[in-house]
Amino acid sequence: MAFTIALAGKGGVGKTTIAGMLIKYMVKHKKTPILAVDADSNYNLNEVLGVKVTDTLGNAREDMKKGTVPSGMTKDIFISMRLEEAVIEASDYDLIVMGQPEGTGCYCAANTLLVNCLERLSDNYPYIVLDNEAGMEHISRLTTKNVDALIIVADASRRGLQAGFRISELASELHIGVVKKYLILNQVKDGIPEEMKRLIAEQGIEFAGVVPEDGELYDYDAKGLPTIGMPEENPAVQAAFKIFDRIFS
Repeated sequence: MAFTIALAGKGGVGKTTIAGMLIKYMVKHKKTPILAVDADSNYNLNEVLGVKVTDTLGNAREDMKKGTVPSGMTKDIFISMRLEEAVIEASDYDLIVMGQPEGTGCYCAANTLLVNCLERLSDNYPYIVLDNEAGMEHISRLTTKNVDALIIVADASRRGLQAGFRISELASELHIGVVKKYLILNQVKDGIPEEMKRLIAEQGIEFAGVVPEDGELYDYDAKGLPTIGMPEENPAVQAAFKIFDRIFS
């Protein structure tokens, strides 16, 4: 059974960047091969990792919806084939992207494909990193379930922290099989205010640590460079690695 880590948080807190740092850490410590899953319809984990997306599960869903299944092929076989085609292979990890279906309507069908895909692929990988969409829908849709560690990423704002708390509470209420939950504060500029420390302590969620705001990280992002390539000496990378040491201890 794969050791699965899921990341969640409101938009703009740097969740995907943290996911990239986690994959960088796992590759360094030989926790491979990894199946990296971008479960966000507005995907960009591939940019953090520096790989090109050639296909998505959303595309597979749309092709099936449009009736482009070849004659003589069942839908199950067609979807299985397309799922295999959607896996992007790298040296130490593979990436699969949910993507955004075309047209109007909800993304429930694409999410169902993703869940089925994870169930099929999980036996082939000892580690899975699941980068969820922003907010809470992935919890209510049960895209995130049966995970060993749920990393909730928040920024050093009261709203960001409250959003993280709500994600944690919903995960508990739905009994989705989360073994352990961790809170990371990202993009922290001048330390954590005492009031935030009090709120975190009252919530009871395990506080894994702080990743500081970093100019080099900002430059990488602004230039479109994959942040997984940042040097390990970078303060933000070092802080993230210390957090991951704690999670994997």
